[in-house]
Amino acid sequence: MAWILIIAVVVILGGAILLVAMGIRESGERDPLEDRLAEFAASGEAFTLEEIEMSQPLTERIIYPMARRLGEVALRFTPQNAIQQTHHKLEMAGNPSGLDPTLFWAFRMAGLSLGFLMIFLATIAPEGSFIQGKGLLYGIPAAVVGFYLPELWLQSKIKRRQDEVRKALPDALDLLTICVEAGLGFDAAMAKVHEKWDNELSRAFGRVIREIQLGKLRREALRDMADRVGVSEMTSFVAAVIQSEQLGVSMRKVLRIQADQMRVKRRQRAEEEAHKAPIKMLIPMALLIFPTICIVLMTPAVLMLMRSALSGILGL
Repeated sequence: MAWILIIAVVVILGGAILLVAMGIRESGERDPLEDRLAEFAASGEAFTLEEIEMSQPLTERIIYPMARRLGEVALRFTPQNAIQQTHHKLEMAGNPSGLDPTLFWAFRMAGLSLGFLMIFLATIAPEGSFIQGKGLLYGIPAAVVGFYLPELWLQSKIKRRQDEVRKALPDALDLLTICVEAGLGFDAAMAKVHEKWDNELSRAFGRVIREIQLGKLRREALRDMADRVGVSEMTSFVAAVIQSEQLGVSMRKVLRIQADQMRVKRRQRAEEEAHKAPIKMLIPMALLIFPTICIVLMTPAVLMLMRSALSGILGL
């Protein structure tokens, strides 16, 4: 009976995680309903609105609206400061999977419900089960882990994006310098970087270009980009560009100096990571490698000692 309960818990938790993941999956640039309408219009056949809606996937009809509704309920009890911080973190992560604060908090509330699920299972567990009478013991850690796991996932996305921007920034500045020296303006140089590359930095430059085309001032668009990225190197680069624009300093010289500085910082970070490697290796070596070596080396000696005459003297 205990194994049946374990299997049921695993299936329920896996199903909940799968449903939430399907509900916050990456949304396309177009509305799926519009795509479906265009498809039926191209076929030339007459369909009712109900038939068109029923032809959509289950996630679009049920899972996605339920996740959004749950997120809206969660936002009502969430402080405005926390919502703004969530929006800023999602911007820093590059809006992974098309998430917004509503869906992100729906994900967190779904993780929090795992604790209530464990408490419920403890109440209906059969006598003698490992979870019987221990609902709070398993429910509180499950709720805490489920609530903070999306936050940890978002932090990892932010760190991965920032690392990618740091690695690509010196090469991007080199390309910007070459384009400016060739006679292009700074906006055209950023557009060239966005055209030639496909990474987080080029997409950030592309967003700046679109914002400038929509009427935003270039310095404001660059500051917003630095805030969205959250990298100190990007902040110093944007500050240097804005200062050169205000003071009339040659953009070519500023970009050349910034490119040299970014390349030196990238080399220093690589050296720092290389110096951290031996320290990081101590834990697996102490817990895994050294015990294994001791077992391999000492086992034959212990066996020989047990078979020798000294075994009786030593009590082996």
